[in-house]
This record gives sequence, C-alpha cells and structure tokens, in this order.
Amino acid sequence: MIYTASIKSPQGLVEVCANNKGVTSIAFINDDANLLAAGVKEAEQQTNDITTEACRQLAAYFNKKLKDFDLPLDHKGTAFQQRVWAALLQVQYGDTASYLDIAKTIGNPKAVRAVGMANGRNPIAIVVPCHRIIGSNKTLTGYAGGLSRKQYLLNLEGAQGVLW
Repeated sequence: MIYTASIKSPQGLVEVCANNKGVTSIAFINDDANLLAAGVKEAEQQTNDITTEACRQLAAYFNKKLKDFDLPLDHKGTAFQQRVWAALLQVQYGDTASYLDIAKTIGNPKAVRAVGMANGRNPIAIVVPCHRIIGSNKTLTGYAGGLSRKQYLLNLEGAQGVLW
C-alpha cells in the first residue's frame, strides 16, 4: 500500500509517498490541477506515520528549523542509482558537490554522465539532496523541480555564496 500526503511550501505543493517501510518519493507538484488530475485530493489522501513525519520535517526544513532529515527511505533503483543516491546523502546542508565529485565518491570518476542520469532519476527530492549537485564550473544544472526551485533550495540552505 502506498500512502500519500502533501504540504504547501514556499515553492508550491510537495507530495510525499511512502509505504510501511519508508518514503518512496517526494516531489514538487506544479499546481493543484496536477494533484487533482493524479487523483490525490488532499481530503482523500491516506497517510501513515511516515508520511506525517516526512511532512513535519519538510515544513521544519522550509522554515529553516531542520538541516538533517531523519526518515526511513525505500526508494527503488538500480545498484548504480542506489550508490549515487547514497553519495548524495553525504552532501551536507549548505554545501554543494559536482557530478564529478559524486562519480569519484562512488569510485567511478569516468561515470559523470551516468551520475547525472541517476541524479535526475532520484525519486526523493530534498531529503536525498540532488539539488546540491552542480556543474564542475559551479553553475546550476538540471533539476526535476526546475532550476528556480533548485536555486531557491540552495539559497535557503545558505549555499548561494558557492555559486553566484
């Protein structure tokens, strides 16, 4: 069973999905119409303790009262994607890393493009901080939630001095 919950953030609606083991996805929903089209009306959402706690921690994060998430995660992916996502979790609040940095961290410095692909397929936004990954030239690069949200998240964390 998949449980869902959503919170309103300064960057729009954020949807949290979880099973009984952990968070399976966190994503920005571009507008309420998309949420309704997905059949996830707020009044009809079935939550569990994990989705409730994830929403509480996300709200604290957006209010600058939480830097480190403490949630069980249950994201599905290939072994390579799992290694990349584990490396993303090592990039601390307020810091950034490049795709090359992540490739080196997982012991495969030539896999920069593959790291970028795995980063783009990260199903758990914010908590698994793919927004902290930037180009080697210190520029913002793709983000599933959009570059303006990526910049917002980095600014929220105080990383703006690193980039611009």
